[in-house]
Amino acid sequence: MTTPPLDNETVFTIDVTPIKYGAGALREVGQDALSLGMKRVGLFTDKAVGQLPFMETVKGSLTAAGIDFAIFDDVHVEPSNQSFLEAAAFAKEGDFDGYLSIGGGSVMDTCKAANLYATYPADFLDYVNAPIGKAKPVPGPLKPHIACPTTSGTGSECTGITICDIKELKLKSGIASPRLKPSLAVVDPITTETLPPNVVASTGFDVLTHAIESFTARPFTERARPQTPGLRPMSQGANPYSDHGSLFAIRLGGEFLVRAVTDPSDSEARHQLMFAATLAGVAFGNSGVHIPHAMSYAVAGLKHVFKAKDYPSQEPFVPHGISVTVNAPAAFRFTASSNPARHMEAAAALGADTSGAGSNDGGTLLANRLIEMMKATDFPNGVGAVGYGNDDINALAKGAFAQQRLLANTPCPVTENDLREIFADAMKYW
Repeated sequence: MTTPPLDNETVFTIDVTPIKYGAGALREVGQDALSLGMKRVGLFTDKAVGQLPFMETVKGSLTAAGIDFAIFDDVHVEPSNQSFLEAAAFAKEGDFDGYLSIGGGSVMDTCKAANLYATYPADFLDYVNAPIGKAKPVPGPLKPHIACPTTSGTGSECTGITICDIKELKLKSGIASPRLKPSLAVVDPITTETLPPNVVASTGFDVLTHAIESFTARPFTERARPQTPGLRPMSQGANPYSDHGSLFAIRLGGEFLVRAVTDPSDSEARHQLMFAATLAGVAFGNSGVHIPHAMSYAVAGLKHVFKAKDYPSQEPFVPHGISVTVNAPAAFRFTASSNPARHMEAAAALGADTSGAGSNDGGTLLANRLIEMMKATDFPNGVGAVGYGNDDINALAKGAFAQQRLLANTPCPVTENDLREIFADAMKYW
């Protein structure tokens, strides 16, 4: 690692949610809650997860530990600002001393938001990332939250980020604060064994894009040194700690994602993909993501016409993993020139054949390997496959360009016109 200029950052921080990982870990959540001082718990889930057998394990564990709990299961598959506020009202009325979330990213994100707005009520946009919201800091500590993912993708159990659809603005945005990080992540890979194939594909590709974006993000040494340690951003950029987790997650995804989607009985592949999701969550929770995620918020928020197979919602929407991944090959082709060696290393980790490749071929090889995996899992073929056309490019680019918190982490400058070109490239891949 080279020494940065004197006015640049020289320090990175490692702020990691404690993690409990392994088959059967959900049997212990009652004792985990007790160890965090919980006596009355707000249990967040969704209606589909609430009917699965492992939910009885969770409720039994809480009961055995003598913990009182009330359930909120009206979580939306893709939450909105309105559904966040409805969850916050439940949290405030329940007078809980802690929270437990059991579900995918939407459940964990909803629980984070409910904890925040019930503890420190405010206008919704006060905490939302600038320039969409006011980006006010979270005033103080939140109540303890145990996050238990049931899908192998979002990494929300490890991050201080919560995302929602702000419907009146026709875009997605979020809130980012270290105070939103769960107090404990309990990751039980058994929960993935009953997931439908297309949910595994969507969340699994989210793992890969998290990890690749983290690994190819702007290096932390390219940021200006903050005036005080408290001003150091949560998404610091690529750093040696996050690099290791990102690469390991990319390797696991390259080896196991297609298997996990195409063979539902392959529990090894699904368990390994869950571990990859946790690794990627830890990595990008410290380094951050960039262009594919910025683009995804426009893709998910601008139109609601796509109906995703295997998802329980009857309303049309683009699941998060799909909205990210349909942009990813085009985005990595764009960023490749910023650091060809990094993109080549990511391509090799993902399983691309790099023998005989030139030094500047990393972006192409990485994009092609992602496209190959998308084809193998019957994934939507680009942005055009989820309801968009060339006439939408200007609006998509405008929505993505508003995500400055993410774009600031891009390894090279990106303009609104650049985003138009990337969206055009992402319309169709094969």
